[in-house]
Formats: sequence, C-alpha cells, structure tokens
Amino acid sequence: MAGVASVVDGDTIEIHGQRIRFNGIDAPESKQYCDDAKGFEYPCGRRSAEALDAFLAASRPVQCTFVTWDRYHRFVGDCRRADGASVAAWMVEHGQALDWPRYSHGAYAEQQAQAEAAKLGIWVGAFQAPWEWRVEHADNAPPSSQPLGIISRRQVAQSGYSCEPRRTCSQISSCDEANWYLQNCSWGGKLDRDKDGIPCESLC
Repeated sequence: MAGVASVVDGDTIEIHGQRIRFNGIDAPESKQYCDDAKGFEYPCGRRSAEALDAFLAASRPVQCTFVTWDRYHRFVGDCRRADGASVAAWMVEHGQALDWPRYSHGAYAEQQAQAEAAKLGIWVGAFQAPWEWRVEHADNAPPSSQPLGIISRRQVAQSGYSCEPRRTCSQISSCDEANWYLQNCSWGGKLDRDKDGIPCESLC
C-alpha cells in the first residue's frame, strides 16, 4: 500500500482511509507524558507524532508492506519513505518509539541502544513503556474494529444511549457509543478534542 500518510500517533498512520500500525515498535500514546532531563513533564506522545509527521513529509509517498492483522483487525506493516528509509527504524533510532521485543524479536534493539546512549527523544529523561502505560489507564480501551465514524441507523435505534447526563471519554465504554454522542448530542463535540472527526481516540 502506498500513498501520502496522515499521522494518527507515533506508531500509526492512515493511508487512503486504512489505518496502519508499524510492525515491531511502540510509541508513546497520544495522551502520554514523560519526564525530561530536569524531571518536568512534557507531552512525549504528541512529540512522537510530530517527529513522525516531519520525517514522512521529507520524502513522500509512504510505501507499506503488509505483515499481519492485529487482534483489533488493524493492518500491521513495515513502512518506508519514498527514499527507502525505514520508518520504524528511524523512530526508534531517534528515541521517538521503542523496540517492542514481543513483536520485533529484537529487530530494532541496536537502534534503541544508540538512542539510549545518545539520550535522544524519550531517553533524555524518565518514561513508562507505552504498553505498560496503556495497562494503567483504564479509559484507554482497545480500538474498535468498526469503521471510523460510521454507525448504522439500527445501532442508533437499539443503542439505548442518552444525551443526559453528559459523559467524558473515561465514562464511555466503546467507540460506537462515543460516535453516537458526537453525532446526536449538543455536547458531543467535546469528545473530539482535536476536531478530526474521531471522538475519544483512546477508544476509536
């Protein structure tokens, strides 16, 4: 699959409406904060996504080779820029993502060691591995396998959802539910903080 990619977060992009998860790495989550060299918190998840966006913009389009479908039915692939540079390797080498041994079998361990030694990216201070951070944050539920933003009329009719009382993402249990509030409640727009049409991105 090839095309101009839009960045979802530091380890996920979207091409032609298809979300693609990079194989073998894990980047800080969108809402995750890390500590810098002085112990101050900063939005490392957002920084990771910004770094990826800048890296991809330098040589378009992106070419992704299919590896597998993950348990959430997302396309998992190995992606390269138009100039052949490996996206996953660059992200780990610059401290914007971690080698995920469970899936990479150490494929990016060398790049990670270089980033750690040079104190690049998240290695400048203290951080929690993204896979551990997700476990500790209850509202970060698995992504929905449903198409983004699409809810059938039957789902709405049978949903039983109500606009009262108002809810926050931490009180919502599914992507379908979040989308229903977004489309049917006057306050639903507050669930879509970055105004990209996707509510409660930890769920969707």
